Amino acid sequence: MGRKTDNDRIDIYTRITERIVEDLEQGVRPWMKPWSAANTHSRISRPVRHNGLPYSGMNVLLLWSEQVSRGFSSSMWMTFKQALELGGAVRKGETGSTVVFASRFTKSVADGNGNDVDREIPFLKAYSVFNIEQIDGLPDTYHAPPAKVRDPVERIARADLFFRNTGAVIRHGGNQAYYSPIKDVIQMPPFEAFRDAAGHAAVLSHELTHWTAAAHRVGRDLSRYTKDRTDRAREELIAELGSCFLCADLGIAPELEPRPDHASYLQSWLSVLANDKRVIFQAAAHAQRAVSFLHSLQPESEVKAAA
Repeated sequence: MGRKTDNDRIDIYTRITERIVEDLEQGVRPWMKPWSAANTHSRISRPVRHNGLPYSGMNVLLLWSEQVSRGFSSSMWMTFKQALELGGAVRKGETGSTVVFASRFTKSVADGNGNDVDREIPFLKAYSVFNIEQIDGLPDTYHAPPAKVRDPVERIARADLFFRNTGAVIRHGGNQAYYSPIKDVIQMPPFEAFRDAAGHAAVLSHELTHWTAAAHRVGRDLSRYTKDRTDRAREELIAELGSCFLCADLGIAPELEPRPDHASYLQSWLSVLANDKRVIFQAAAHAQRAVSFLHSLQPESEVKAAA
């Protein structure tokens, strides 16, 4: 049974990673699809469950990809059983979309000395969900008009307030955007160097994700960032995903076109994904932790307003 579980988990990692690699090989960063698709006039948000709670981590990427590729305008998803419980029914012939559930269970194993010890065993389970546009008979509340896109000025003001609330030291000057772990400072080019306020906010969201890596925040090891190309590629993948999650939460678009100093990561990502099918899952989990930490720095009133 344990071997079957291991094989199932490996198969899930492989299948999902191969889908992402296909996009990357064509120069498409799949996590950018919601913004680069033609339908960008509506609000880009995280996918949500039937109860309105947003998905997180890897499931955001999976459902964003499904929503774009299958042309759904709704971002709400539910299982076959949940649809039935709400009085709805998935239409005949409709196919579900894959999401994953990761957790751990405790198992008693021998330690080699004749003693039984408890060991945590990770597991990954895949299951199917359906977009509400594939379901008939749901209560009318599930077909409410989509949320209006906030006024651009209001969106930028909200993002600026969010960034200030983090307490990050942000300096402007020079022609590069980066986070310095040694100084614990985010360096940004002058505001005037960006195409608009949204562009500035998008780049800052990327650097803020790097900023969360400090040991007294979420604690990602950046000690080999400048020395090891693979470690650098992994951290940049985390920052890209974190920026996308955060931008969706703030109602702004991330960096759609990679910066010149980021363009080279495409081949590095293909390389690390080929060598380790778990990389994208790990990166999405790290990105989610980073963004959750940034949200935790907001006053409770701001968190309620965002919800």
